[in-house]
Amino acid sequence: MTWQLAYLIAVGIFVAGLAVGSWLRSEPHRAAVARRRLRHAPPDPLTTLALQIRLGELAHELRTVADDPGVYARAHHWRAAQDAYDALLREACRAAGLAVVDQPLRPDEHVADEERLREELELSSRGWSW
Repeated sequence: MTWQLAYLIAVGIFVAGLAVGSWLRSEPHRAAVARRRLRHAPPDPLTTLALQIRLGELAHELRTVADDPGVYARAHHWRAAQDAYDALLREACRAAGLAVVDQPLRPDEHVADEERLREELELSSRGWSW
């Protein structure tokens, strides 16, 4: 009886080993490993710098449109610059690892001032400047 039990345990371990080996070579496992590596990869400093520069340019554009009363279609330009700034701010938050709402904005939907301020403060607290 003991040798039969030992045989069943050995066969069970062998089959479990085959199953684990098969899982390690499978495509879903490789995809999970790749996602995990991407998630823990440090952000590229040049991408971060490019985002900061673009955020600074859009912030300057917003100040220019707000300060110049002679701009043609001022409200339209301000709204377009504000929406571009908000979209870039979300991208910067994603790059910094912050939680953001990933729903795409519809044409009639805009980011709330409180959410924009929260994102800016979170990025500033992590050393971002623009």
